Amino acid sequence: MTSTRSGSQVGGYRSEVDQQKLGPALVIASSLILAIRTARWPTTHSDGLANMEWEKEVEHSVRIGRLVLSHLTTRYPDLFQSKQVPWYVATDEDSPK
Repeated sequence: MTSTRSGSQVGGYRSEVDQQKLGPALVIASSLILAIRTARWPTTHSDGLANMEWEKEVEHSVRIGRLVLSHLTTRYPDLFQSKQVPWYVATDEDSPK
């Protein structure tokens, strides 16, 4: 339970993966997945129109990258930067009556 009141007492800290710093990792992972999946595609030039097959591949690559990062952060959180998040001790004011 988190509390922002000034009278709350910090009971300790827990280590969590810093999700804000995973953005660049997701971009890199998605780009690598996209590059591998489309490496054998023939070279084409776009006339400014979106290629639907390309759009689907980009979305699929991001989805795979997100799943892989989610799996890794859940099972192996020590691989990523972490931050210390405080947890608070419940007081009589926080308990329902």
